[in-house]
Amino acid sequence: MVTAWLIVRRKGAMVTNAITDNRRRVVILGAAGRDFHNFNQVYRDDSQYEVVAFTATQIAGIADRRYPPGLAGALYPQGIPIIEEGELEHFCRENQVDQIVFAYSDVSHQQVMHLASRALAIGTDFVLLGPDQTMIKAIVPVIAVSAVRTGCGKSQVSRWLSQRLRQLGLRVCAIRHPMPYGNLEKQTVQRFATLEDLDQAHCTVEEREEYEPHILAGHVVYAGVDYGLIVEKASLESDVILWDGGNNDFPFVRPDLHIVLVDPLRPGDENLYHPGETALRMADIVLIPKTDVATAAHIAQVRDSIAQLNPSAKIIQGRSPLRLEPPLDLRGKRVIVVEDGPTTTHGGMGHGAGYQAVKDIENIAIVDPRPYAVPEIAAVYAKFPHLSQILPAMGYFPAQLKALADTLNAADVDVVVSGTPSDLGRLIALNKPLVRVFYDYAEAEEPGLGSAVDLFLAQRGLGGKVHDIS
Repeated sequence: MVTAWLIVRRKGAMVTNAITDNRRRVVILGAAGRDFHNFNQVYRDDSQYEVVAFTATQIAGIADRRYPPGLAGALYPQGIPIIEEGELEHFCRENQVDQIVFAYSDVSHQQVMHLASRALAIGTDFVLLGPDQTMIKAIVPVIAVSAVRTGCGKSQVSRWLSQRLRQLGLRVCAIRHPMPYGNLEKQTVQRFATLEDLDQAHCTVEEREEYEPHILAGHVVYAGVDYGLIVEKASLESDVILWDGGNNDFPFVRPDLHIVLVDPLRPGDENLYHPGETALRMADIVLIPKTDVATAAHIAQVRDSIAQLNPSAKIIQGRSPLRLEPPLDLRGKRVIVVEDGPTTTHGGMGHGAGYQAVKDIENIAIVDPRPYAVPEIAAVYAKFPHLSQILPAMGYFPAQLKALADTLNAADVDVVVSGTPSDLGRLIALNKPLVRVFYDYAEAEEPGLGSAVDLFLAQRGLGGKVHDIS
């Protein structure tokens, strides 16, 4: 056995690692988020393992690049290749891989086990890394917002919580689940305080959907690739960190209060998706939003599911009111509805807030976008055949953004109704008026979420009114 020695410096500490020729060879299955985080937290400085590749799926165009040496660390002077998930079996056989690590989210339990079967069939271990190995401990209190599915309403709840914390005089930074689809080294640590910061970072529509509403409300947002560094920097300017989760992942930062959303418009999904079920079982508070648009039967079904999966969690109900800006009269108009992309694509919803806000307007005609779809958008409809009456806001890359604009401008309609939180009017030139749909969180009962947060803050000496929420 050949042995070499390497000195690794990280965060001021010197660690001497023995590198041997029998390191366990690892492939991490990902989608440019959890995969990089798990590598950074668990594998980056461990000489017992050699991560020979990441795979990429879910997001177009994020494969065929490398995790750069500057992020991969001293054990990986050439960086790490990122390949398409479809190449998994061939790559693992060619490279004698020992272990396949699953590291992305918002997928069905069935899909996870199909991937496990593919891994086991070629002789490798199939691994899921848990919270104890991957969560980062912050030096300030952390409130985390997670969900069982994409599109439950995390973003508006996170904004509402940020605003409440600021009104109490607390400094708060939101740390957002990663979306590093561009230059990874430039995206190591991202801090957004203005819309110009988003422009300078060339953020995608999907990133803007999450960051813009926070920024417009006066909140600082952190995101990126290296969450160890991100948590350090956010902690320096925060009394409280708010983890604004993505997809249905569990937090990267260890929460002191964990709020998990379920969706009464998709009852039954609470225990069908990974790692959404994990997040639900971990929750301190389970929040049911959208009770103003969901049926009583579906709300009751979701409450029963929560009671079975996490009987110790407190259940709180909330509302998700909608508003149009500018408040145009849409009666009798032909409209095309643009919705949040991830919610309606891999999130599986047939429509979102935009459609919900206008569907009952008198004599409105919601036009099917598909006849106007240019080839790149038509490919999205082919991949997600459940979509028909709405246009998903695809804009991961400039070509997709242009395709979105071309489709909207070709449509024979009077008005574009935009349910995406990003301001499409700043990003693309349209030949017809644009109406934006805004959706917020509001309490549906007392004591509600505000009372629970007040109690949490009071217990940590951070103010807030104490209410009896037992």
